Amino acid sequence: MMNNTLKSLSKLSPGTSIRGKWHQKEYIVVKQLGFGANGIVYLVRDGTRPAALKISDNSSSITTEVNVLKSFTKVQGSALGPSLYDVDDWEQVGQRNSFYVMEYIKGPDLLSYIQGKGNEWLGVLMLQLLNDLEVLHRNGWVFGDLKPENLIVTGPPARVRCIDVGGTTLKGRAIKEFTEFYDRGYWGLGGRKADESYDLFAVAMVIINTAYPKRFNKTTGGLSQIMQMVKQKSELKLFEGVIQKALEGQYLSASEMRKDVLQTLQPSKRQRRSKQTQHKPNSQQTRVKKNAGKAKKKGSLLETVLLIASISIIYLFYIYSQIL
Repeated sequence: MMNNTLKSLSKLSPGTSIRGKWHQKEYIVVKQLGFGANGIVYLVRDGTRPAALKISDNSSSITTEVNVLKSFTKVQGSALGPSLYDVDDWEQVGQRNSFYVMEYIKGPDLLSYIQGKGNEWLGVLMLQLLNDLEVLHRNGWVFGDLKPENLIVTGPPARVRCIDVGGTTLKGRAIKEFTEFYDRGYWGLGGRKADESYDLFAVAMVIINTAYPKRFNKTTGGLSQIMQMVKQKSELKLFEGVIQKALEGQYLSASEMRKDVLQTLQPSKRQRRSKQTQHKPNSQQTRVKKNAGKAKKKGSLLETVLLIASISIIYLFYIYSQIL
């Protein structure tokens, strides 16, 4: 529930000028983008460029979120969170509120993107997300409130970005913000202490969410209910093993989970050997039957090669060209 100060901050009308006390930069409110327990986010004009401004009466909350954004910028190649532009205070009559200005990330949310582009993009985007979570975790933070609404896909090339770091928590502390469906505590599968496996549980639930856009309610709870729902969706079969390991807390790092996701996306050597064996002529056959079957073998082998090539184009080329 909002306090009175936040309520007043949530009513800023388009055209309102917010000028920083210390840096004297001016931002013009365009519209409200969202609000939460710790602040209000507005789309603003920063000169000629659009930007997102988060304002709050809780200066410590703003400081924490700013530190998270700074931790992203310290590591080259990480683009999970928005770039930080400015940090300042806004003084009104007898009142001072803290704010920060960040990059305005525009695009469809993760679920909308997957529904529009196809489920084959899920693996690619999860690889990106896990790579950036690894960076975040190494810098001592856990994302906490990880959910599709906070994940925006920009591009081309397609890139998953986060628009809200309000739930990000230092490792070892209690999770500050969470959404029940993605929270392991809600499902009875762990506590709310900030660690790597908390985020990885949420990643698994995000994957499940793509097959259940409206989510589903907890009944019996626990691993059995979630995995029963997973087994009912054919589009989740590819990730079933990864999902179960993440729900059970078996992954010690995002890089471990990422490695497993990558392996599920690559055509296995075992599958290719199996296909080739199916089309290999029997040494017991006569020379006549062997020659007669050559054309059929070549056609089947060509189909196998084309299948592997198409999968490689979608996954491997994209992964190694755009991500690694």
